Amino acid sequence: MLWVKAFHIVSMVCWFAALFYLPRLFVYHVDATDALSKDRFSIMERRLYRGIAIPSMIATIVFGGWLISFNPAYYHSAAWLHVKLVIVVLLIGYHHICGSYVKKFAAGTVNKSGRFFRVFNELPVLALIAIVVLAVVRPF
Repeated sequence: MLWVKAFHIVSMVCWFAALFYLPRLFVYHVDATDALSKDRFSIMERRLYRGIAIPSMIATIVFGGWLISFNPAYYHSAAWLHVKLVIVVLLIGYHHICGSYVKKFAAGTVNKSGRFFRVFNELPVLALIAIVVLAVVRPF
């Protein structure tokens, strides 16, 4: 069980690293003025999303589900876990929104500002704080 927990944490850290960095790349991409920079950011965004964000999201979900399978009776009654899972579902939605922006940047159809992406970049921080507090403190 401890190995599964360790890999769950490692995959979650990788997923969050991607979710923190990808919107920051969006900020730089929006602010870029030349075609070479815009192309470079599109490549970086695509590689980060496909190469790190997607695999680490999948690993986080798989290892988390595996952890729940060790003691399903407890977890069915654990309110803190239900709240955490709702946040994870919202985070998966955020992940897919990032994916849609990767495609829009590649197509050159993004109409958002750098300021929007700076605020957008802070959303996973709030999710991380909530998830860690729920998993460690288990307030319910």
